[in-house]
Amino acid sequence: MDTVAIVGVGLIGASFGLALKKAGFKGLVIGVSSEGAIRDARALGAIDEALPLPEAAAQADLIYLSQPIGRILETLRHLDPWVRPGALITDAGSTKRAIVGAAGRHIRRTQFLGGHPLAGKERSGAAEGEADLFRGRAYVLTPSSPGELETPAARWLVEWIGRIGGVLYTLGPAEHDRVVSFTSHLAQLASTALAATVAEHLSPPGELAISGPGLADTTRLALSPYEVWRDILETNADCIDAALEAFIQKLESLRENLRTRQMRDEFRSAAALAARLRR
Repeated sequence: MDTVAIVGVGLIGASFGLALKKAGFKGLVIGVSSEGAIRDARALGAIDEALPLPEAAAQADLIYLSQPIGRILETLRHLDPWVRPGALITDAGSTKRAIVGAAGRHIRRTQFLGGHPLAGKERSGAAEGEADLFRGRAYVLTPSSPGELETPAARWLVEWIGRIGGVLYTLGPAEHDRVVSFTSHLAQLASTALAATVAEHLSPPGELAISGPGLADTTRLALSPYEVWRDILETNADCIDAALEAFIQKLESLRENLRTRQMRDEFRSAAALAARLRR
């Protein structure tokens, strides 16, 4: 593959361009995005040139959709007439059922393979792009059937995920959405709820100053903007609802056992998971 078109050159899109270049990709990287994002991506060296979507899609061997989920869904509705047969369309959306379903309805002339790099930061935008953003991070592909991973284009993508440092996993779209409702979406909402609760019950700056680093650590994700999360919550509401229900039940159990020895078991179980994550 000689030409990659990154549609939506924000944090993930710019980082993907930088990662490809650092890993040795010698082809052309085209950016499709807003004027400001293109300017920042050019300044970083994440893209080589900018084009409108129809022109970029007509040239690209790989089309990488790294927009917000709602924009990815909209792009998929219009993309098919512009793509080259034999190209590969993939995405970086944080939920997969809606996106893979839309691709199945609208993409006919070439292959679509859903993807989700579990990498990011609290801050968004092309200026935050990092070549090593994906290194050591899970990168999930969500084929609808195993054969989708065996095409030449898909094998190329798998190879480059490894080259940029991603740790490849394969899940079906529904299983992906269930898993990330616990590993990603619940973590975000728990951090948001904690920060909102503290904000409602303490009077900054005086009372808030009486805190250790634990509060800052556990509210880090609360810095994430709602605009990034709106489409995630909407397209995975059922799985997130189930994860929240399990979390609420756990909080209720903790409250009921504040004075019992069962709390020790909860601490031990939680510490074991935290240790595994840090290994």
